Amino acid sequence: MTISYEDFEHVDVRSGTIIKVEEFPRAKKPAYKIWADFGDKIGIKQTSAQVTIHYNPESLVGRSIAGCVNLGVKNIAGFTSEFLLLGFADDAGAICLLTADPKVPNGQKMC
Repeated sequence: MTISYEDFEHVDVRSGTIIKVEEFPRAKKPAYKIWADFGDKIGIKQTSAQVTIHYNPESLVGRSIAGCVNLGVKNIAGFTSEFLLLGFADDAGAICLLTADPKVPNGQKMC
């Protein structure tokens, strides 16, 4: 399906930094609760992410990430998800996070 550039402009993907990670035992599939700082304008948002194969909580804190911040909220096993953490699946289906290299300031809009 092809979308217009105007449709794509509505997707708000921003740079952020993971500031806190917790185990999420209530999730159906192995996952973490993740909090990320998206800068002064957007602030700190939380999500749940199934990224336990390639990452542990310690390796995630401080990591630069990309997140879609305008999808609304979703309840995941009693936890409010406020953004979608972006990544790609590897050959086995495990998620590899999307990041900016070199690091960019939190809150930058993808262009």
